[in-house]
Amino acid sequence: MTFITAIEYRPLLAVMVSLIASGLIYVLGEHIRPNAREAITLIASALKIIIVYSMIPYVLEGTEIHLELFSIVKGVSFAFNVDPAGMVFACVASTLWILTSVYSIGYMRGHGEQNQTGYYAAFAMCLSAATGICFAANLITFFIFYEVLTVATYPLVAHYRDKEGTISGRKYLAYTLISGQIFFAAIVIVYAVSGTMEFTPGGFLTEEMLPMPWALIVFFMMVGAGMVKAGVMPLHSWLPAAMVAPTPVSALLHAVAVVKAGAFCTLRVVLYVFGPTLAKSCHGADILAWMAVFTILVSSLIALKKTNLKARLAFSTVGQLSYIVLGICILTPFSTAGALYHIVAHAFMKITLFMAAGAIFVTTHKKDIREMLGLGKRMPVTMACFTLASFGIAGFPFFAGFVSKANIIFGAVAMGKPFFVATLIVSALLALAYLMPVVLIAFKKEVENPDFAARGEASLCMLVPLVITAIISIILGIAPNIGLHLFDFSIMAGNSIFTPLM
Repeated sequence: MTFITAIEYRPLLAVMVSLIASGLIYVLGEHIRPNAREAITLIASALKIIIVYSMIPYVLEGTEIHLELFSIVKGVSFAFNVDPAGMVFACVASTLWILTSVYSIGYMRGHGEQNQTGYYAAFAMCLSAATGICFAANLITFFIFYEVLTVATYPLVAHYRDKEGTISGRKYLAYTLISGQIFFAAIVIVYAVSGTMEFTPGGFLTEEMLPMPWALIVFFMMVGAGMVKAGVMPLHSWLPAAMVAPTPVSALLHAVAVVKAGAFCTLRVVLYVFGPTLAKSCHGADILAWMAVFTILVSSLIALKKTNLKARLAFSTVGQLSYIVLGICILTPFSTAGALYHIVAHAFMKITLFMAAGAIFVTTHKKDIREMLGLGKRMPVTMACFTLASFGIAGFPFFAGFVSKANIIFGAVAMGKPFFVATLIVSALLALAYLMPVVLIAFKKEVENPDFAARGEASLCMLVPLVITAIISIILGIAPNIGLHLFDFSIMAGNSIFTPLM
């Protein structure tokens, strides 16, 4: 069996393909033409999809895909392991990279952006790190890729090299690097008391290893890194500040890869390190659940007040990410499956909204919602997609968001948590309150806006990806398992964690 065909090497190949692309783009730099630079990105993203998708049948069958590359300390290796939870995140990130790459071509050229070589190189590096996070077999491998993702995202946040971008980039680094080092300290403690770092469904820590109050302290030392990237309040302020980055960065990284890495970190810590039993007995899961509830409600109220479209979507993202955190901390198979599937649902719906915002900006140079009166006449397809994604974010039936939120609600009902159910219902109403005014303003017929008298959509490179993501968010709501079996993977992950404990 050759290196290329051996199934155990595929997670490594999935990581390496975007890493190599990043290196090629950076090394060749300005010596290559834009078409060649973008071709490298598209080829790499297509190869990543092929490699990631090729592992789907094996994981569905329960085949173990495990690779140890080298030893770091006694009993701990730099290793990859492909499980259902990791496949959910990997499939979403790889699928959306190629769509965002096409969108980036239209956006970066249409807006005449500078520093495009560095942009594409850093973007590819981020996807390499995100894939490593998906397939990390243990805490130390996870931490390495987690920190690479942090550093690789910085040049994208500070892309414009102006004062606002520099301040936002430094704020982002301060939040993520400090929480990352605390995370590493907790990893050392976990290894000292348990002798292992391997992710295990249901967790491997026990009360004997970490008695109270140490269990609660270490819990938040570890989960704090996930809380920062997932924007759980009060550790969220870097995320709205990072929206100074170009819209494709906000779309894929700040709505999918980076923030979902934070949610995925929370999943691994709560359910694969501490496990439901210790997470509950140390009260860490309960405290984090209430922090998520607070974040969902407060961020939605803040979003209502924002008139800048990207800022409104940023605070919407903060709230929606805490759906995932809440689902994890409810500690049931249903809520866990719902949390994992919300990684999928939110990714496709929110990236549609951000892509629409970027298309509006490049085409009309409008950022403020109040200036978008009658925009639907000029950009009907873009605003139709925005409308569909808005209904999806609110959790309407026949959208992917309904499937994920319904499962989280079922989990809350099973655990006798009526306030959590009420929170999700109120949040849905608030989502309508901050997103539908954008739609109503855009499609208002009573007033003629001379700025939007003539029809003119964004370029096809921008329009086609956002149409595709809007359609996929509906398809995944009607048939959650179509194609990639993402809902099956979510259910498999939930059962692997909770079945032995029931």
